Amino acid sequence: MKCAVLDDYQQVAMSMTDWTGLADRVDVKVFHTHFENEDELAAAIEDCEIVVIMRERTPFRSGLFKRLPRLKLLVTTGMRNASVDLAAAADNGVVVCGTRGGGEGTTELTWTLILGLARKLVQENEALRSGGHWQSTVGIDLLGKRLGLLGLGHIGSNVARIGQAFGMEVAAWSQNLTAEKAAAAGVKLASSKEELLESSDFVSIHLVLGDRTRGLLGARELGLMRPSAYLINTSRAPIVDRDALIEALRSGTIAGAGLDVFEQEPLPADDPLRTLPNVLATPHIGYVTEAAYRGFFRGIVEDIDAYLNGSPVNVLG
Repeated sequence: MKCAVLDDYQQVAMSMTDWTGLADRVDVKVFHTHFENEDELAAAIEDCEIVVIMRERTPFRSGLFKRLPRLKLLVTTGMRNASVDLAAAADNGVVVCGTRGGGEGTTELTWTLILGLARKLVQENEALRSGGHWQSTVGIDLLGKRLGLLGLGHIGSNVARIGQAFGMEVAAWSQNLTAEKAAAAGVKLASSKEELLESSDFVSIHLVLGDRTRGLLGARELGLMRPSAYLINTSRAPIVDRDALIEALRSGTIAGAGLDVFEQEPLPADDPLRTLPNVLATPHIGYVTEAAYRGFFRGIVEDIDAYLNGSPVNVLG
């Protein structure tokens, strides 16, 4: 069988795990650059029975499945992937399997962004590199500030624990969050989304993208935040209305944003989020760590092996 591994930006797919167990059954070809055009993508992988995708880098919708009649197995990193149409996969006879990663990369990157915003690292680093003004900003102390979490799942709970270590007051809200779960994490349950936004110095998003969370923060919600507050999103971009966020950043409705996720990835070269001075942005690297990648690629090989043996594992849908 032929297998395509898409979007291996770091060129590590073949070195992160041992593929030799598949060598006599699978011919693997790896693509290191992103296919912007679906016609080019379909032409490149039309002879493949197996395709491996990295998170949401390349969406698989109904039209693409129909163009790939040989495709039998789609493996995605992660145990959910909103960019894969699972119903269309089933209609076209494609099994979709997920993989589990490792480490706490997204938690750690969330704090990278919070700390970078608090200490104005974008401005200070640019000034230092360009020979500009020495010590041009005044940083924000985290001690005593309020961290508001939208979502208190695995990542949100870990972010909360670190916030508490910094001496921050931590509050959380989500549609299903109970007082008991919040108390177990040592976190105050906000009475509403609005109360959380109005009272927090840093708001960090840790929600799953779905019908109830898409567009959860729009112009009205961003307008409730303090002008001195920062928004951090390492979850999924469509949870925040993009146009409303850009306007809030330009107008000073909020002080700034730390972003690792975007509605279009890679982010277009002329996108304003690349150049706004109050944005600290990274190219969706929350999960891009050695521990996560080793877990993902080990799982990819295991999924392919199980499928070839007639007993698929980690099936999604």
